[in-house]
Amino acid sequence: MHTLLKAFSDGAIFGDQVGDAPRIVALHGWARDHSDFAETLDGLDHVAIDLPGFGRSPAPPAPWGAADYAEAIAAAIGHLRAPLLVVGHSFGGRVAVHLAAEHPKMISALVLTGVPLLHRAGRRSTPPWRFRTARRLHAWHLIGDARMETLRNRYGSADYRATSGVMREVFVKVVNESYEEQIEATRCPVELVWGDSDDQVPPEVATRAEALFADARLTLSGGVGHLLPIEAPAVLRAAIERQRKVGV
Repeated sequence: MHTLLKAFSDGAIFGDQVGDAPRIVALHGWARDHSDFAETLDGLDHVAIDLPGFGRSPAPPAPWGAADYAEAIAAAIGHLRAPLLVVGHSFGGRVAVHLAAEHPKMISALVLTGVPLLHRAGRRSTPPWRFRTARRLHAWHLIGDARMETLRNRYGSADYRATSGVMREVFVKVVNESYEEQIEATRCPVELVWGDSDDQVPPEVATRAEALFADARLTLSGGVGHLLPIEAPAVLRAAIERQRKVGV
C-alpha cells in the first residue's frame, strides 16, 4: 500500500509498505520510482520508497547530496525493526552506502546494482572549455540566462537536461560525489549485482568497489544493462535471498 512514511516540516516521503514488519528497504534510481522493484520483491515483506523528488515524494527543500537523502530515509524507516537489508539501484545505492556507513546498527546487508560508487575510469574531470568559459561569462553577466540554458542543454547529460530547479542542483551535486570513505566504513555484507552491458555504470566500477568493501561479492548478469531491477529481477532477487538466509 502506497503510504506516507514520514512527514517533515518541509516535505514528506512516500513509499509502498508490504507486511506488518518488513525487514527489506528498496531505494530506486534517478528519475525512477518505487515500482521498479515490484517484480523483484513480489511476495516479500518490504518497504519500497519514492526518494524525494521522484514518484509521489516532493522535492527536497534544498540541493541535497546523498548524505542528506540518507538522513531523511533513516528517519522515514526508523519505525521498522532493525537491522534492515537495503536494496539500492543507481542513485538509491548512493544513499544506501551512506546509510550503512552512518547507521551501521540499522543495516544488516546491502544489495547494490548499477551504483556509481566510484568515478568511472577515464572520466572527464572538468566540463568542455567552451562550457567553462560560458559559465564564467554568465557569472560576469556577459551572456544571458537563455544562452546559458542553451549551452547547459547542449553539454549536459540526458538526465541533466530532464531536470530543473532544485532537482537539477541535486543532480549536479550527486554526480560529482564519490564514496570511497563510505565504502571503507561499511562493515556489513554487500552484494554487488551488475549487468555486464551497463553503459551508465560499467562493471569496472563494481570490480574496483568490490576490492574496497570489507565483505563484498560481485555477480555479473550477461546481456543486462543499467536497469537490472527491470531487466533481470530474478538475479536481484537471488542476491536478496542469499542475504535473507544469513540474517534478515
